[in-house]
Amino acid sequence: MLAKRIIPCLDIKDGRTVKGVRFEGLRDAGDPVELATRYSQEGADELVFLDITATHEKRKTLVPLVQRIAKALQIPFTVGGGVASIADASALLAAGADKVTVNSAALQKPELIRKMAMQFGNQCVVLAVDARFEKGRWMIYRSGGRISTGRELYQWLDEAVALGAGEVLFTSMNHDGNKDGYAIEALNKLTKRLPVPVIASGGAGEPEHFLAAFAHAQVDAALAASVFHFQEINIMNLKKYLQENGINVRT
Repeated sequence: MLAKRIIPCLDIKDGRTVKGVRFEGLRDAGDPVELATRYSQEGADELVFLDITATHEKRKTLVPLVQRIAKALQIPFTVGGGVASIADASALLAAGADKVTVNSAALQKPELIRKMAMQFGNQCVVLAVDARFEKGRWMIYRSGGRISTGRELYQWLDEAVALGAGEVLFTSMNHDGNKDGYAIEALNKLTKRLPVPVIASGGAGEPEHFLAAFAHAQVDAALAASVFHFQEINIMNLKKYLQENGINVRT
């Protein structure tokens, strides 16, 4: 069985790491290069970098910053934000990313997923999806959670994986920043439904929340931000706790 992964996430705005609640009320969380270096040393299995305003501001991800972070890391590095073409993805991989996430552009041009998978391999293509539970359904949002697409979560992910997405990063907008746990029921449905790894995002506040995601939702990885940025949870201590509770993690 593959070891479960712990993944800190750097949400980037104006070159700084930020964190909010339900995608709003952003506050500064530190220098991304310094944070990336610390996470690499503390035992994180991977790092995710999301330029959260790139699509909304109609610009590309900050490639020079990606280069600086990549030089500080000895762990796999996934980058996204504003990726709308093969050229965008190629630039990020050339800058040091191991994988690229695509979100808004894939919703508008699903064929981009297939083109990226053919060009770089499925393992390099991570589909990021931001969804809100409303009126009994999980509905997809784009542009950093600003615009409702009218699309339903499970149908979209079936389509995206069929096109070639090699991994899914699911963020619950209802849970994001609340620190009251991941969207376990939705995640459980996703892991049973999809033939690719699923990363849980949105809601981690206690070690028990990570345990629930792995034990009850069977996710392949759990992503968190503020609890790591503000040192509320230490990654090595978290891994020890998970291991003591029967979860296979790298130590």
